Formats: sequence, structure tokens, C-alpha cells
Amino acid sequence: MIKGRVHSIETFGTVDGPGIRFILFMQGCALRCKYCHNRDTWDTKLGKEYTTDEIITQASKYKSYMNASGGGITVSGGEATLQPEFLNELFVKAKENKIHTCLDTSGFVNIDVIDPILDNTDLVLLDLKHMIEEESKDLTGVGVEKSLKLAKHLDERNIPVWIRHVLIPGITDTKENLEALGEFVSKLNNVERFEFLPYHSLGVHKWEAMGLNYELKNIEDATSEDVAKASEIVEKFGVKVFNNKSK
Repeated sequence: MIKGRVHSIETFGTVDGPGIRFILFMQGCALRCKYCHNRDTWDTKLGKEYTTDEIITQASKYKSYMNASGGGITVSGGEATLQPEFLNELFVKAKENKIHTCLDTSGFVNIDVIDPILDNTDLVLLDLKHMIEEESKDLTGVGVEKSLKLAKHLDERNIPVWIRHVLIPGITDTKENLEALGEFVSKLNNVERFEFLPYHSLGVHKWEAMGLNYELKNIEDATSEDVAKASEIVEKFGVKVFNNKSK
């Protein structure tokens, strides 16, 4: 019996995919993002174990709300693809129960690992962290190559994608990064939505509670003006920014 380690569950999520969603935050992450607001998800040994049947049973309680709103199940993290067997079985059972499936991922995964999961994935939320290789490694601990490879693979498989990018003043809002981002996204045909996630410092208390140093403590939260400026650069490549409030 396959079990997955789950950090937490949100039963009426509205921001991680369309409609009302049952969101599963999986335990464990290979990235070390300096701005992570779920720092307590990194350790793969923590979390509560669930079977896929237990999750489907819980999610089904909200099926009427999910169906009425065009929602479903979203599996996030941490990084959900670190538990591929559990994720694959969960999505198979979700589809058997006619529940929409959404995967929220950094894309830091090998194609052969994620491909079976994609057979039962209706939507992917792909978080592109930084388009410049060395900057990506400094910010997240890993490069961007795997994420870009997955983005192209999703395009080839024609799986709908929402691409999201955390806008961090002085780090990801550079012209070089944003132009690379706009150019790359403009070449994909499966992107249903592109949005900036404005950086915020709400997760700092988790780092401090764990006795850890939060390196970005001096960086101000991103504003709507920051989003508008970044959007102007990206939209020159024909990419519409979903949350650009300056329009």
C-alpha cells in the first residue's frame, strides 16, 4: 500500500488552480529557495502519512463544491514529484472519481519520473524560479535547466499550464531575467495563464521559529507597481500577464 507524507491540507483553496480546490501540500523539497514561505516542508522525514484512498475519501466530501466551481484536487508542496508513486496513484484514482487534477511543481524533476503522472494530470502550475542559470542556483540551490525542459515537454504533450514567477525586487525583476522569461514563455503554445507572484515576507516567522537565518530579510515586499513594470517587459514578447493591474 502506497503512502505519502503530507505536510498539510487545505479544503477550500481558491488560488492554486481553477475553482474551489482540495489542496494537498506534500512534505519534502529538493530546492532551497531563499524566499520559501513553507520552510517547514523541506524535511522529507516529517509530515503525516496518508494512503491515496484516504485522500480521495476526504476530497470527495467537497466534490459538489469542486464540480460546481470547476475545481478539483491540487497537489503542491514542498515538491510533490519527490513522491511520484503516491502522486501517480492519487491522480489515477482522482480521474476514476471524475475529479480534476492539478500539479503545482517547480519542474525540478526528470521527465521519465513525471511522465506517467502527466497521463492523468489536467493542469500543471509551473513555478519558474529564475531564468539565469547562476542566479537560479544562488536563489534556489538548483539550476533552471530541468524546469525549462519540463515546460517544453508539457508543450509537446499539449498539457495546459499556468506559469508563475515570484517577483522579488532586486533579484528576479532584472531586465535580463524578465526578457529571458518573456521570450521563453512566448514560444510555448500550451500556456493558459502567466502571472507574477509578488514577493512577500510573511513566511519569515517560520524561519525564525526554526532558528534559521532568513537571508532576504532586508528586501521589501513587491508592490503592484513592481508587477506593472515587470509586466511591461514580459508583455513586449506577446505574453499576457494575468495579474497586471495597470491595464
